[in-house]
Amino acid sequence: MTTETLRDMLLWCFIINAGFLLYWFVMFWLAHDWIYRLHGRWFKMSVETFDAIHFTGMAIYKLGFIMLNLVPYLALLIVS
Repeated sequence: MTTETLRDMLLWCFIINAGFLLYWFVMFWLAHDWIYRLHGRWFKMSVETFDAIHFTGMAIYKLGFIMLNLVPYLALLIVS
């Protein structure tokens, strides 16, 4: 695998992951009550706990794809 191929792959991984995170945020923003009711059937939790879990999940996901996709992409961009 060439450096250019790896760089392109990391860029597309970043774009796809950013799209997934944006979709998650928009769905959480627009359908918050519906998602809370759906999850409330399975788990008993307050709205504050539900929000904290989702925002923590989004933050961990964002850090993960930045560290695993964007940072290596930028390193390859600098090196080549």
